[in-house]
Amino acid sequence: MFWIHLLILLGCIIIGARIGGLGLGVMGGVGIAIFVFIFGLQPTSPPIDVMLMILAVITAAGALQAAGGLEYLVYLAEKALRKNPKYITYVAPIVTYLFTFCAGTGHVAYSVLPVIAEVSRESGVRPERPMSIAVIASQQAITASPISAATVALLALLTDFNITLLDILLITIPSTFIACMLAAFVSSKMGKELNEDPIYLQRLEEGLAPIRKDKKEFIASKGSKSSVIIFLIAALLVVLFGSIEGLRPGWTIEGEFTRMAMPVTIEMIMLSAAAFIILICKANVDTIVSGSIFKAGATAVVAIFGIAWMGDTFFNGNAEFITNNISSLVTAAPWLFAIALFVLSILLYSQAATVRTLMPLGITLGINPALLIAMFPAVNGYFFIPNYPTVVAAINFDQTGTTRIGKYILNHSFMIPGLIATVASIGIGILLSMIVL
Repeated sequence: MFWIHLLILLGCIIIGARIGGLGLGVMGGVGIAIFVFIFGLQPTSPPIDVMLMILAVITAAGALQAAGGLEYLVYLAEKALRKNPKYITYVAPIVTYLFTFCAGTGHVAYSVLPVIAEVSRESGVRPERPMSIAVIASQQAITASPISAATVALLALLTDFNITLLDILLITIPSTFIACMLAAFVSSKMGKELNEDPIYLQRLEEGLAPIRKDKKEFIASKGSKSSVIIFLIAALLVVLFGSIEGLRPGWTIEGEFTRMAMPVTIEMIMLSAAAFIILICKANVDTIVSGSIFKAGATAVVAIFGIAWMGDTFFNGNAEFITNNISSLVTAAPWLFAIALFVLSILLYSQAATVRTLMPLGITLGINPALLIAMFPAVNGYFFIPNYPTVVAAINFDQTGTTRIGKYILNHSFMIPGLIATVASIGIGILLSMIVL
């Protein structure tokens, strides 16, 4: 029965991925209905805490966008890129990494990708080099951001092991950042020089690579600057309360003293940040819910709702079989679990959904929590098939044609930097986990 259940699980994931958007969530609902009504599996509880945390974070991030804070950050990023055009292959991924790290979502990279493409072309650097690693860095930073949906999902799963947010960040921040810089070095050697690229030369002749005209200078408002400050303070408070348990209030319930859980803490902080941005920076509430960040986050919530609930029910219903037949194999070769995370992330297109779907299995199999944290960046595999929105956007923004999909589909601009960043971050994470935890 395990294999039949597994086929149903994978079938729902594949169909949901093809539908796209809310498809993953609704197909997860179909899968759990089949498990419960046809096979009699007992449904687990929906991942309410994770969903509410994500909603709180995207509300604050959406308020930041509505108040003009995101536009202000893009302005600062453009200044940094134009000051260092020769080193854009290294500066660009740092910019997108910091954007994602602060905002908790990789979708903020959309706004800075056109700037990277323009500056690299103006400085004579092959745009493929900074564009490819910039996209990969925006993905890797998800697993280093203290307020990303994936990180809060992992923290919720590992709380019972006395793992704090600081424990996770001490491994994921240095491992992913160093890995991105290693991938940037390799990216700086990719392809021919821009003035020698035949596709670019052809596009020049056909007039398909116009140079952007001068644009109006951005003037930051007081509200946009204030919104950035409020949001960054909120992110800092999340790290502080997540790292120092004693700062969180506690109560004695039935003779046992219990501190407030991190999911509740994150929800309070981020909702308060959204409120302050609305009140102080005059962010329009209608603009918040119609913005790209809120829409993308809301879609992620539905996806996690269905897929994670289905995955939890599947693993819970087959826990005995999994423990008896797979535990020894994964314990002997933990890298197999990292591969499983990578493959599932390709199908799900969501780090958070991958964490909520597969990490409980790692816990059930008895994998060391420190090793699970080290393997966390393996959930960044959705660059593998070049149809994720940020990948497609980068290809379209590069009018020189150097950032592209190859003849064989998988030989695209993002494959080499993506694989290097993922493998390196896991390797560095394993070394750090031996020191930190």
